[in-house]
Amino acid sequence: MGSMIVFTRNGKTTVLTGWKAWLLSAVAFVATWAILCLIAALVIGVGLTIGVFLLLAIPALVGVGLVASAFGRR
Repeated sequence: MGSMIVFTRNGKTTVLTGWKAWLLSAVAFVATWAILCLIAALVIGVGLTIGVFLLLAIPALVGVGLVASAFGRR
């Protein structure tokens, strides 16, 4: 089963076959997976950061509100 990549640049058509086509396909595959892994890591990192912030901030705000309401009444 042969692989063939055809692209046109400046009106000139270039056809890649054989090992060059396989190599270009492999490089494109690896580059795509690397980009997708970086995007997934970024999304997971942002999600974890927001989750930890909310996990710590909401109880702290509730605690501050309870203390302020306890000392605010006279």
